Amino acid sequence: MAEENKFTELKTTLIKARTAEAVDPSKIDSKRDSKGRAYATGRRKESVARVWIKPGTGKITVNGRDETVYFARPVLRMILRQPLIAAGRDGQFDVVVTVNGGGLSGQAGAVRHGISRALVNYEPTLRPVLKPGGFLTRDPRAVERKKYGRPKARRSFQFSKR
Repeated sequence: MAEENKFTELKTTLIKARTAEAVDPSKIDSKRDSKGRAYATGRRKESVARVWIKPGTGKITVNGRDETVYFARPVLRMILRQPLIAAGRDGQFDVVVTVNGGGLSGQAGAVRHGISRALVNYEPTLRPVLKPGGFLTRDPRAVERKKYGRPKARRSFQFSKR
């Protein structure tokens, strides 16, 4: 019983410390250009996304096309909107993205990373909301390189006893 009390006290202390750290708007400075846009770069696998966000109606444009045309699969569109929904800003920002390299899944991940970083650049108070969700962390997983003496990275040739 005494251990549970210690745990709850520790938990409340950590929560208070985290909120005290998170909300200090005097030190926080947003990075916006002369047109009121925030820019960020997102990466995933071989894909690189350049993202600009500005206040608007929630329209997402990817390489000059609407998000529903470029990312036809609903799962990919859901990945794009995750940081906006987590921050509670869905439908408040227009997003313009140029993305190249890799496949559609990697590109969707790169756009998600870029949107998250751009949101933090526009509104630094969103960092404590997005960081625990893992939206600001670049996913380090990439294709493993092919090794010599093997047909693929880990696959080996068929073994023959005789």
